[in-house]
Order: sequence, then C-alpha cells, then structure tokens
Amino acid sequence: MSAEPRSRKNSGIYYGWYVIGAMFFMALIGVGPRQGLGLFFDRWTDEFGVSISMLSLMVGVGWLVNGIAHPFVGNLTDRYGGRIVMSVSMVVIGVGSFLMGAAVNLWMLALVYVPLVSVGMAGILFVPASAVASRWFKRQRGIAISVLTSGASVGGMLMVPFMAYMLDVVDWRVTWMVVGGMLLGASPLLWFVLRNNPRELGLWPDGDDGPADAVAATSVTGLGRQGPLAVDRWQTAYRSSPMWVLTLGYVVCGITTGSIAVHFVPYAVSVGISVKTAALAFALLNLINLAAVLTTGVISDRMLRKNLLTVVYGVRGLAFVALVVFPPGVGLWVFAIVGGMSWLASVPQVGALTAEIYGIQRAGTLNGMLTLVHQVGGALAVFGAGLIFDLSGSYEPFFIVAAATLVFASLVSWVLRERACSVRFVEADSQAGLATENS
Repeated sequence: MSAEPRSRKNSGIYYGWYVIGAMFFMALIGVGPRQGLGLFFDRWTDEFGVSISMLSLMVGVGWLVNGIAHPFVGNLTDRYGGRIVMSVSMVVIGVGSFLMGAAVNLWMLALVYVPLVSVGMAGILFVPASAVASRWFKRQRGIAISVLTSGASVGGMLMVPFMAYMLDVVDWRVTWMVVGGMLLGASPLLWFVLRNNPRELGLWPDGDDGPADAVAATSVTGLGRQGPLAVDRWQTAYRSSPMWVLTLGYVVCGITTGSIAVHFVPYAVSVGISVKTAALAFALLNLINLAAVLTTGVISDRMLRKNLLTVVYGVRGLAFVALVVFPPGVGLWVFAIVGGMSWLASVPQVGALTAEIYGIQRAGTLNGMLTLVHQVGGALAVFGAGLIFDLSGSYEPFFIVAAATLVFASLVSWVLRERACSVRFVEADSQAGLATENS
C-alpha cells in the first residue's frame, strides 16, 4: 500500500535519483544484446552458412516482435508498476542471451533471440523506465529521462567493445554466455532499488514538500495539473494531431537507429574496416551521445522539446549523408561524431512530451504504442538494409533513403503545437494568471 505523501522537506538525496541510477545501470548492461549483434554476423555467416540478408531477417523479426510487445509491456507498467516488469525482463534477457551461446544453427538462434531476448528487451528499453521516471519527476522530467537513457550510450561505449574483446579472446558462444550471466546478476539490484512512484515512500515528485497548489492536490492523479489533451484511455490520444506527429517522427527514428545498431559493423567490414575499428567507432558514437543526451535533457526542461526533436533528426540526417559523401575510412568516424550528437537524444524528448501532453496515467501504454511503430520501422530497415546489401553489394542506397526520411521527421516535428497542449505551458499560464490576480 502507498504511504501518504509527507508534507515536510526530505533531507539528503531525493530517492528518485536512486531509481534513475538503477534504470541507468539497467540500460547500460541491457543494451549489449541489441547493439552488439552486428559483431557476430561474420561468425554466424561462416558457421551457419547463411547470408547477411537471412541474419537481417532474423533480427528484423526480432525487432518487430519487440515492437509488438511494447504496448503490452506499457499496459502492464500502468497496471502493476515498472518495478516487476523491468526486474522480470532482465531475467528473461539474461536467460535468452545465455541460450544464444548454445545455438547450433540459425533456427535455434532465432527461436531464442525472437521470443526471449526481443520480448525481454521491451521491458527495459525504454517504455517502463520512462513511465516510472515521469512519475518520480515533474519539473526535472527531461533531465531524469535523459540520465536513464544515457545508460544505453554508456552501454554502447562499454559493452560493444567488451563483447568485441571477448569475441577475440574466447569465442562467440562464451561471449553470449558471459553477457547472459551479467544480465541475470543485475535483476536483483533492480528489484531492491526500484519503486514505482514516490507515493510508495511517502514522497512527492521532484522531492517537493507537497503539491504546488490546491488544483494539483485535487487532480486525477494527485501528482499535478493535467494538460488539455490528458487522457484516461490511451486510444483517445490518437484523436489529436500531436500523437500522430510523434508517431511519424518515431517511425523514422526506428528506421535510422535500428539499421545502424545492426549494420554498422557489417558495413565497416564490407568496406575493408576491421571489426575492432568499427567497435571503437561505435564506442565513440556512444561517448558523444552520452554528452548529447544529458545536454539536451537539461536544455529541454527550459525550452520547447519539439524544437530539439527537429534539430536531433536533422543532425542525424547529416550523419547519414557523411557515410555517402566521404571515403569509408573517414565517413565512419564522421558518422560516429555527428551521429553521436543525436543518437538517443530523441528518446527523452518523445517520452517527456508524451507524458506532458497526454498525462502520466497512460504514459506507459502510449510510450509502448510509440515504441511499437519505432520497432516496426527498425524491423523493416534492418531487413531492408541487409537485402539491399546482398542485391547491390553496397549499403549506400539505404543510407540515402535514411537521410531523406530524417529530413521528413525533422520537418514533421517542427509543426507540433507544444505550447498549446503541453502541461508545462498550461501550468506556466496558470501561475502567471495567479500572480496577476494577487498583484
């Protein structure tokens, strides 16, 4: 049972930051099985006698299943809380990763990767985490979601080179079993640290003394004023244009992040660059993205989030152009630098906008629906990029298409009417009105 929120200021570090820290670590360690897949394509094509497009099809199906799982995971989060969803999901991914190391052919690999690793991944990246963060933080929602999201950047920076090192020192089977063991070991940490919302510990969002005003105290959620588009049923959100703007942009986000997450290393190998060099470039991308995600998180709490989304998609488009116009040895590093400025920076903005426009009551389900279309785009792109490579011998045609879709996403994001529908600006107008009445 939730404790009644205390009305006195709590000393020390606000517990919400411990929750964010646990989810940061979850993203760090959990991102390995997703972003490290490309490292193994060379080994699997040799050992299993399959093509890049066949492996891409397996991964694409995994992304699709992952996307389909997200609305269900979001709904479970809204009903039962993110604590149990994320803790169980880490166990599922850990078991799946361990079993991948025992696969003897592509079909066994797929039977483990698709229903276990792909579904489990839906429980940690990033729908339940964003919903939980939105309940713990209100004023600092952007930076809170950015911090937990940056865990994936640190994970890409550490886990991918680690997996590449293990692949070199031992073999691919042992590598997957080690990763599986690490994931299983992380699950108890999540269970003991995570709490679904501040009321469970008798706290208020952001560590405040209590609700800012009487209206907040009597709101539907008890956690703050609701915006004009706040919904009790997630389906209602699709009757308004902001949800469709976020959806279109997130499809493109899935297309461009999914393809690179899987095909970055195979692309490098195809142009004569070693796996180790590609892993280092990918680590640099994630290092830069770490700074970018945290910076945009701080900035977004002080400005329009849709403007940042516009810039993020535009910069990512330039990164794909670099892969086409520069020689491969240069383009790889230019992509790592420019792409790193925007890689996961869209995730906190979309998560925060969804909660601020449609309310936190159905934030998990709505973020799940958005991630569904993200993963559908990613699934199509993962398979499409592999198929284009097998047919043409080059990834360049796909990179051109990806750049064009990002221009579209940037323009679509710009038209979102955030000031008219975000609770941040509703509250600001209300406070300004109260100040005028009291003056």
